[in-house]
Amino acid sequence: MSTSVSIGAAPEALALLPDEQLRQRAWAARRALGDRAVILGHHYQKDEVMEFADITGDSFLLAQRGAAATQAELIVFLGVYFMAESAYVLASPAQQVVLPDLGAGCHLAECADIFTVRDAWDQLVRAVPGKRIIPLTYMNSGADLKAFVGEHGGAVCTSGNAERAFRWALAEGDAILFFPDEHLGRNTGVRIGLADDAGVVWDPRRATLGGVDPDRLAETPLVLWKGFCNVHTTFTTTQIAQVRAEAPETVVIVHPECPRPVVAAADEDGSTEYIIRRCDELPSGSHIVIGTDWNLVNRLATQHPDKHIRCLNEFICPCVTMNRITLPKLTWCLEALAEGEVVNTVTVDDGMARWARVALDRMLAIR
Repeated sequence: MSTSVSIGAAPEALALLPDEQLRQRAWAARRALGDRAVILGHHYQKDEVMEFADITGDSFLLAQRGAAATQAELIVFLGVYFMAESAYVLASPAQQVVLPDLGAGCHLAECADIFTVRDAWDQLVRAVPGKRIIPLTYMNSGADLKAFVGEHGGAVCTSGNAERAFRWALAEGDAILFFPDEHLGRNTGVRIGLADDAGVVWDPRRATLGGVDPDRLAETPLVLWKGFCNVHTTFTTTQIAQVRAEAPETVVIVHPECPRPVVAAADEDGSTEYIIRRCDELPSGSHIVIGTDWNLVNRLATQHPDKHIRCLNEFICPCVTMNRITLPKLTWCLEALAEGEVVNTVTVDDGMARWARVALDRMLAIR
């Protein structure tokens, strides 16, 4: 059977079918694909598609595991676009990366783009001559930004290893330019011993020096990009105070993408993997309130019926772009792949991929 590559979308008629019929069709296609495909599922995805994931995890772990599944010529990513890009960067030339909906983006990743970052970098190096600035980008960023930091002596970091990356960067240079998440950057700065107000915030919408005073730029060790996750910034200290008033024994755990006051008010903060591990470790009967994506919190509550687990904001809207990967779209995608039509492939320019790989490898080398 010949193989073709195309960009497509699930037929609207699929969305009208009963879930059970879609499940049966998706499983039939999955079985037909066999070892030719590996399906990677990010923790924030819906249960209706996570059922089909061969491997679950955070974005970088999934990219690594997809590349390691060398028997698979198809890597199907249940996540968002920047995750699929990272999978492509790490994959072998024999592997193709597929995203069931190419519109699945990330608000946080889109807070910084290569044009505004280049402009900020040019302004920075002119404003503070002789000061060595190390650029760091969060995993939640496009491949072009990963390539930028790779080419300029910097690295990528995840929420789990940001502290190590920050310490490395300050050992390598005089200051850090961190994008695109202001809050993860500030929380990480505090973790390595900087004061809450040690960093300055670079607003890309301000034409001159991001709205930062030149003297502050000269003295600061940390330049934070004005970007944020539109899920994690819905959590507040008021919500935590209400939890404490209702049940003082509750353990409040939040993701470090939350604003600094929320992280400071919580009992614990950590990456998605950290949150999952703590839910495993805390004893039966524990009351746990979590400040992160609702899909994950709901799944953890189901997995731990002996514990009382709920979301810090029970009226939160799950990440809209993450939720673009639906059962009808996955069914369409798997059926197309099983029939030999490779749809919705994600690729990265060779030069960009090379420098992005440098930045990712540099992150892995940091101890």
